[in-house]
This record gives sequence, C-alpha cells and structure tokens, in this order.
Amino acid sequence: MVTTLEATKSQQDVKLGRVLVVEDEELIRDMIAIALEEEGYDVIMAEDGRTALELACRSDEKGYPEIASLDLIILDLMLPYVNGLDLCRLIRHEGNSVPILMLSAKGSETDRVVGLEVGADDYLTKPFGMRELVARCRALLRRHRHAQPRSPESVLRFQDIALYSQECRVLVRGEEINLSPKEFRILELFISNPRRVWSREQLIERVWGPDFMGDSKTVDVHIRWLREKLELDPSHPEYLMTVRGFGYRFG
Repeated sequence: MVTTLEATKSQQDVKLGRVLVVEDEELIRDMIAIALEEEGYDVIMAEDGRTALELACRSDEKGYPEIASLDLIILDLMLPYVNGLDLCRLIRHEGNSVPILMLSAKGSETDRVVGLEVGADDYLTKPFGMRELVARCRALLRRHRHAQPRSPESVLRFQDIALYSQECRVLVRGEEINLSPKEFRILELFISNPRRVWSREQLIERVWGPDFMGDSKTVDVHIRWLREKLELDPSHPEYLMTVRGFGYRFG
C-alpha cells in the first residue's frame, strides 16, 4: 500500500519536491521519510516493487500519470516481486527522466555500474548516513531543475547527424533516434565543439553539474549508449572517439 506521511511543518512551508521512497525494510523506509520530511520534502512510500509499479501505471484525477508528478525516486535495488533494476529500466523505457537514487547493500564496482547502466543517476551503498542521503537528494534535484541552457542555434549539424536543440530531436542518416536527456546534452556539447577532447571530469561538470557525487564511470556508460545509437559499427566508431589517457572527442 502506498502511504503519504503527514506533514509536520506549518502550512506556510513550501515543499521542496515530491519524493517516492521504494524500500522493503520498514525501519530504513521510515528513517528516510522522516529525514526528508524534516527538510521539507513531500514523501510517498512503497514497500515493494509491485506497489511502486502500480503507482507508475496509475493516473491522477486529471488523467496524468502519477509518476509524472514525482521530482525524485529513491529506489532500493533488492525488492520483493519487482526488483529495483527492472523498475529503473521501465521508468527510463517510458521516457521519464525523473532523477533516481539507487540504494543497495551491494557495493562492488560491478553493481554500481549495472545500476548506472539501467538509468540510475546516483548510487548509495548501505549502510549510509541520512545527512549524506539528503545531500545527494538535494544535488540530484538541483542538477535536474537547473539544467544548462541549450545552444541558441536551432540546428547543429555534423556529417550525417542533425541535432534540433529547441525540439530535442536528433536525426542520424535521415532517421530520428531516441536519446535520453543526458545523452542529448552530451551529444549537443560534442557537436557544438567538434574535435575538442573532453575529460570525464569536464563532461560530468558540464552535463551532470559540479554537485555530482556519483562514479565517473557513468560517463563511459553514456558514451557507449550514444555509440550504439549513432555509429554503424559501435566497436569501430566514426563519431565518438576515445582519446586514451585523456577522454573523448567528437569527429
């Protein structure tokens, strides 16, 4: 059952955002909710993946998807019925760019990379401090709400690629491709600066923002996704080139 905690602040307080916490451990779920509500967030809780999935598929009184009203999702990796990875895949498959902070007792590099690959924006290993979790939530929301303005030029072109900034559309060899918001911003940055070499740190600062607390390997993951969508042969790229020891360049 999805539960909304009662607000403890006065009615004059402005909510900082609406957060869905999907966590099967009741104590952790309640502690996260209390910490976020004390900061001024509106919190919704789900105790398993199936309940969260029902929420994602539900519509509000105006007919809009309930998940569209969320500003942030805190998602446990290991959940009953539907696990966190599958939920994250579903949310991203539907084209929703809501920030996702994934929680897990598994702290290996492989687990973190898998979480980022399926679309999580950040990854926090259990046990964690509530101050760090709140700080990561603030950073995710800040980056999501204050995205850098796109290039004022309406169409950016490079060989067989056309990027329509104002329409958020990309054509490759005359065919439209679907890009996530992060993929679009990376490509826009590359195509605006052909042949410039970008380090991982520079890409993170320009695309994810200076407050990003995640792993720099998320850059490699997004580059691989872009290659799969742009290149005829991703293993032998023509557009997105690796400059060993430095980073990446376009063209």
